[in-house]
Amino acid sequence: MSRPPIATRADFLWFTEMPTRWMDNDIYGHVNNVQYYSFIDTAVALFLLENGVLDLATSTEVGLVVETQCRYFAPITFPDRLTCGLRCGRLGTSSIRYEIGLFRNAEEQASAEAHFVHVYVARAEQGRTVPLPAKLREAAMRKLLPPAG
Repeated sequence: MSRPPIATRADFLWFTEMPTRWMDNDIYGHVNNVQYYSFIDTAVALFLLENGVLDLATSTEVGLVVETQCRYFAPITFPDRLTCGLRCGRLGTSSIRYEIGLFRNAEEQASAEAHFVHVYVARAEQGRTVPLPAKLREAAMRKLLPPAG
């Protein structure tokens, strides 16, 4: 079974930048694997906030993380700058799969690739799924999916 090729910046549609921090490095001198999940979570949260999908205090629907995965290709170290690229891998009725590329400094090839699935629930009773918020569906279709050909 062959693995898909490592993603490049051209494979993603929405980007945000963030610095690495001294505390992100582990004893081996590179960013620890658990920090990648923090970068991924932050990138998705920034997308939601920037697009008016999530209001931290008042949103009645919230996305719960139900699945994640990360593949690592090249080390990232402090003081590298990260660019996180997002695209939508699947847009369902009550869920969305984000695919994320983590790019070190100005490199074109991803240092890591991940996916992150949110299932939307009513904030007040989190045992019941709800449809994706209309603002999220619109933002995902406009900013995370390639134009219909």
